[in-house]
Amino acid sequence: MSVAQSFLLLCSLLIFSLSPITAQTSLRPKALVLRVAKDTATLQYVTQIKQRTPLVPVKLTVHLGGNILWVDCEKGYVSSTNKTARCGSAQCNLANAKACGGGICGAGPDNPISNTGTHGDIRIDVLSIQSTDGRNPGRAVTVPNFIFLCGSEFVLQGLASGVVGIAGLGRSKVALPSQLAAAFSLKRKFALCLSPFDDGAIVFGDGPYYDLNNFDVSKNLKYTPLFINKVNTASGFLGEPSVEYFIGVTSVHVNGKAVPLNKTLLSIDNEGVGGTKISTVNPYTVLETSIYKALVQAFASAMPKVARVAPVAPFGACFRLQDIGFTRIGPVVPQIDLVLQNKNVVWSIHGQNSMVQIGGDALCLGFVDGGVNPRTSIVIGARQLENYLLQFDLATSRLGFSDSLLFERATCTFNFTSIA
Repeated sequence: MSVAQSFLLLCSLLIFSLSPITAQTSLRPKALVLRVAKDTATLQYVTQIKQRTPLVPVKLTVHLGGNILWVDCEKGYVSSTNKTARCGSAQCNLANAKACGGGICGAGPDNPISNTGTHGDIRIDVLSIQSTDGRNPGRAVTVPNFIFLCGSEFVLQGLASGVVGIAGLGRSKVALPSQLAAAFSLKRKFALCLSPFDDGAIVFGDGPYYDLNNFDVSKNLKYTPLFINKVNTASGFLGEPSVEYFIGVTSVHVNGKAVPLNKTLLSIDNEGVGGTKISTVNPYTVLETSIYKALVQAFASAMPKVARVAPVAPFGACFRLQDIGFTRIGPVVPQIDLVLQNKNVVWSIHGQNSMVQIGGDALCLGFVDGGVNPRTSIVIGARQLENYLLQFDLATSRLGFSDSLLFERATCTFNFTSIA
């Protein structure tokens, strides 16, 4: 080797060893994970992040359709890295903040539980979250300039004990999925797996998702398009599209038989009314009145030997517990199918998810009457999501969903959700 070649080789090795880009790339996580626990008092699903400098744990209620992460800044928010976003800044533009006062942009943190809201500043601070490779828990990583919204104690009404804000997972540029994907160059996907206990998970980025049986749950997903409702269905400004997640239910079946429905209710009209969305803040599936009544009638007719008992609010159809058997997927009751784009793509709801036990005497159908003119005809609630893996692909606008993990003798407990 010549002297010149040796010199070039030495230089290349030095550049490689000192390159910050190489170091950052080698440390880039494949995915990120938050644990999710069910609060039994409120039926909300709660997660915890670490935020600020020094880092402190922050408990948040999970809102699938929320457009941003907001926290109460009135009480005890202390951080040496906390910054306000100036009007016209990139952060304000990303947050689509239309309000500006004193040179600081703001927006309205909203509470979907109490339906309250207020005005708050857009802020920037450090956020820390655990990484994973889909098999094992990894180290914690940080986002130095995470955009969030300041709320107030007033907006905390109705949230679970200890919760100080909302973790928004919606289709906005400043919701958790988009910010984390941008910060770490992750695929614009996230997976949600709710548990009736404290072992659920949200995974940002792509799979795999290995459960305790060492099985990758993503191998058995079915897929259906996600639709954008062009009319805002929650808080925000008129004329903006909704950041919530809608799917195209085309019919509802009970034990394989179609439930007679007004099919126009299943489509979203020009005013944004109708259709089907998925929610983590509605504890049970909410149906427009005519759909609800038709489902109850079909469900009860499919169990002629099971006695009805007095309904217990908020449910309208309850049955005698002693008349119903149980298996590992819950009570032996008629299967409810949400038929999607064709007859081969079906979201099946089994006994563990369709029924709610009340005391020692009654099992109630875990669906509620949403009234005659709701904005959305079908809101799939959190009880019906438990122990299903849902993968939201923002890049392709597609939802992947598993059948109940109970069929695989599994739950939403994954290898990588233990504390690192």
